[in-house]
Amino acid sequence: MKSLLYRRIKAFSPAALQTLISPALGIAVCMLLILGFAAHPLSALRSLFTDTFTSAYYFGNMLNTAAFLMLAGCGSAISIKGGNMNLGGEGQVYAGGFAGCVLLNALSLPPPLTFSLAFLAAALIGALMAIISAFLKALRGARVLLTTFLVSAAFIPLIDGLITASKNSSQTNMLALPYIADAYRLPQMLSPSPLSWSFFLALAVCFFLWFVIFRTQAGRTLQLWGTAPDFAKYCGYSTRANTYLTLALSGALHALTGFFAVTGTYYTCHKGFYTNMGWNALNVALISKSNPLAAIPVSLLLAWIFTSASRVSLTQGFGFDIAGIVQSVILFSIAIPLVAKARKKGVHR
Repeated sequence: MKSLLYRRIKAFSPAALQTLISPALGIAVCMLLILGFAAHPLSALRSLFTDTFTSAYYFGNMLNTAAFLMLAGCGSAISIKGGNMNLGGEGQVYAGGFAGCVLLNALSLPPPLTFSLAFLAAALIGALMAIISAFLKALRGARVLLTTFLVSAAFIPLIDGLITASKNSSQTNMLALPYIADAYRLPQMLSPSPLSWSFFLALAVCFFLWFVIFRTQAGRTLQLWGTAPDFAKYCGYSTRANTYLTLALSGALHALTGFFAVTGTYYTCHKGFYTNMGWNALNVALISKSNPLAAIPVSLLLAWIFTSASRVSLTQGFGFDIAGIVQSVILFSIAIPLVAKARKKGVHR
């Protein structure tokens, strides 16, 4: 009995430590910054750990941020599971929000139909952006890791320019499109926070993708591409089908994150609203080991860290953004072991 328990603890511990170390480093860095720069360090530390849960606005904002992380995190997870890591999340989120906002302002159809068309358009543009990378891989063997990032980097200034050039942007100082009508705004669940029903949609997507990936034959095939691509080819599975499908789904989920950010939080597409959404979603996918179900608690944890850090930064009068620094620390703490592992594999080869 003791031997069995010991083996289970030994097998579980490395995975558990790898999951917790990045958020723990983020919290540690946040605490050090507070101790070094806050006017009232002890009060700020207490605020960091408690005040998010005692304020309806900040608690709702935390859950709203978690919804974005879950939805986009599932997009990152499915691309990683399929062996085609998508680094274009930032641009895909931006494009989804932009396309949705443009259609919601332009169409004069019944609100449910207009909302549905905008929803589909947002998903489609995100999928098409990712499919460009799938096409380049099939055509010239280009690395998806690189091309998804480059396509995203190309779309971001293009969308910025389209917002500036819009004939209606003068109403918002050329920084945003016009606000969408009240009929297209998702109802708030916890006023005055921006929390909307998209939180439950994000939960549903996590459960659905977990079922597909871990409980269906298609999901097992998908996992095979991520863990043993050569064996997947030997089994006769289509490389092209896997690449196109995983990237299209990943791009669509990222773009829908942007769509719900516009319809549930900002009510417009403004420059920079996408900032860090794609990278934070990648953090969620990597920390949760691309498990959509594990993405739920990971998203909640990261959302609490980011929301609490931003709150302390604001209330303590910091001249810099703590949340941005914490996000960078978490991303680098995840990336460094991955790079070391890749270099180790390269040496052995």
